[in-house]
Amino acid sequence: MGSDRSGVTGRFTWPVRRRTPPGPEGTAEDIAVQDLAEREAAEQRLPPPEPEPLIEPPRFNLAAFRLAALGLALVLALGLAMVRLFVGGPPSVADLRAQAGVESWTELPIGVKDDQPGTAFRDRNGRWSGFDVDIAYMIAEDLGFRRDEVKFFAIESEDRPRMQATDANGGRVPVKLVIASFSINAARKATAGVRFSEPYLYTEQSVLTLRSAKHPRVSTLKDLDGERVCSISASTSVIAPGAAGAIVIPRNRISQCIEDLRAGRVSAVTTDAAILAGFKSRSRNEFDHWDVGEPANETWGVNVGDNPALQRLVDLTLYRSYADPKDARWEEAYDRNFRSEMDANKGAPIAVGEQPRVVRPDIREQPWEDVFG
Repeated sequence: MGSDRSGVTGRFTWPVRRRTPPGPEGTAEDIAVQDLAEREAAEQRLPPPEPEPLIEPPRFNLAAFRLAALGLALVLALGLAMVRLFVGGPPSVADLRAQAGVESWTELPIGVKDDQPGTAFRDRNGRWSGFDVDIAYMIAEDLGFRRDEVKFFAIESEDRPRMQATDANGGRVPVKLVIASFSINAARKATAGVRFSEPYLYTEQSVLTLRSAKHPRVSTLKDLDGERVCSISASTSVIAPGAAGAIVIPRNRISQCIEDLRAGRVSAVTTDAAILAGFKSRSRNEFDHWDVGEPANETWGVNVGDNPALQRLVDLTLYRSYADPKDARWEEAYDRNFRSEMDANKGAPIAVGEQPRVVRPDIREQPWEDVFG
């Protein structure tokens, strides 16, 4: 008996086919085989099922991680800078300038010697030159003063602690800085009104004699035993010759000692070698300059008086000059004033050719500044 399957539906839809009843044209087994073959053929004709989508694992974004880390570092750095800016710590340069009063100064008066060629000298035209003068200009530049705003005034040795110089008319002038071959020692540090910067030069004591007098070679200060020897009053060099047996004639100015030597009133002059080298260089055939074997213990510093904030600012300039290889101002001053005198002073000392070591001053560097660069 035949049947109609045209209305059957399911997973597969079979093609409509009318089957013939069993008879001479096919047995039941043939029909079953044929039916199975048709089923397999239909399955082969169907398209394969869609593959299930692949789920990729999440990727690690290294660039985003680096950017986030950089942002965190910047936030921390900014936070630290704000803490340093607003919460305690050492003063900044701006703080020190305000404390020192620098912003209110329209000019910078500085006391220097005026009769020491090579260190500080004023010529007949009023022009100033010398190593101390160059150091003064270096400090003034960092304090924000132009050269025409720097005013030099002659100062005597005994007036250096008082910070009192004299003008061209002999009037008294208070100064902000004293840069006048002023040697640092414990006694001076204990003196009222004296506050030294870090050292800016090392030199030693030496002796000058008149060549025409044919003075015997001076190898030590003891070779001056019993002789009249001139030195600057209120200087460190005035003590040693007396201890060695010389008769010391103190003068206020080194130029007065040179006059005494030329006039035969003394047989020798003694003070710092950096000072005497200038006289020998200018009159090389007139004087003999002797190394007396004293150690290089004459250490020159800047006196800022009763102004500790100004001291730190001066120390900052000296530190920059010492630490920054691109800052050659000290070396240029040495070459111009002392190295140029070496040929005339053969065999005699002048000054150590390297800037003294300077300790880094305790100053807070603001985020927008390059204080120690």
